[in-house]
Amino acid sequence: MRRTYLGEFEEMVLLMVAILNSEAYGVTVSQALEEHTGRLVTFGTVHNTLIRLEEKGFVTSELGGATTERGGRRKRLFRITALGSRALKEIQQLRQELWQLIPPHALRLSGL
Repeated sequence: MRRTYLGEFEEMVLLMVAILNSEAYGVTVSQALEEHTGRLVTFGTVHNTLIRLEEKGFVTSELGGATTERGGRRKRLFRITALGSRALKEIQQLRQELWQLIPPHALRLSGL
């Protein structure tokens, strides 16, 4: 089976799309990343990553309704696809398998 490879940031953005479900758009993904990881990211970085994930088939997008808070502009809402969900599951499984290979003494702090 061919493995799916995502960069760390792509993986985090894809996870946030899955977590946010129907409320995932550039701003909410940026805010959720900052809240849950402490990592400051710009809207542009997140937006470009979302577009790249869409091109790869991991997410789909559609325009939501216009809102007054956005000056009448519509939000581009993102949803994870079956391919994106499968990719996250494969990544999770691979990470778990690798964690299991670490010898018990390998992660002990020396001198403690």
